[in-house]
Amino acid sequence: MNVLLVDDHAVVRMGLTMLLNSHDDLEVVGEASEGNEGIQKALELNPDVIVMDLSMPHGKDGLSATSELKKLLPEVTILILTMHDDEEYLFRGIQAGASGCILKSAPHHELVTAIRSVAAGDAYLHPSATKRLMEEYMGTIQKGGVDTYSLLSDREKEVLALIAKGFSNKEIAEQLIISVKTVENHKGHVMEKLQMKKRPELVAYALKKGLLGYGI
Repeated sequence: MNVLLVDDHAVVRMGLTMLLNSHDDLEVVGEASEGNEGIQKALELNPDVIVMDLSMPHGKDGLSATSELKKLLPEVTILILTMHDDEEYLFRGIQAGASGCILKSAPHHELVTAIRSVAAGDAYLHPSATKRLMEEYMGTIQKGGVDTYSLLSDREKEVLALIAKGFSNKEIAEQLIISVKTVENHKGHVMEKLQMKKRPELVAYALKKGLLGYGI
């Protein structure tokens, strides 16, 4: 798997390069120090996975670069690498189109696992983020009773999965070949049936149901 590293610290990039290149199935094919350079390198190198830092003060930040890359290269896989153990950064990264998020403080083997997971088409969230998502889920969904997922139509389930993966209403409409208004209607029905009010709640629910390809 070819990997592109986007991080403003040269020492971090050097360490990650040595780590990843020590594995037979991984190779760092390029580096960038900020988002704009990362976009340019991605267009040139077409990597399998981009490991993207969020905080890069001397250029385009990681969230903006991720969002732009998903428009230019929809098939690209992006793993957010951040020092911020904050759910706001997690949700914003997912909404921007990232396939996963991992902390810079994570053990080396976890980073390797995360890269392999997102490259295989799965989502990856660091354990503390998963715990918070599940806590929010458990606080939202009533215990017992009818399985609320069974209340959703097939199209509503499709819309739910795409929302949780970070796609905008317009992007969902294009994928499902329906109008944006119809997407909004489906989203409203999903939130009503699941008794939810916020997108993070939908992400937590989708994680529990395995709709992101990452089981809990």
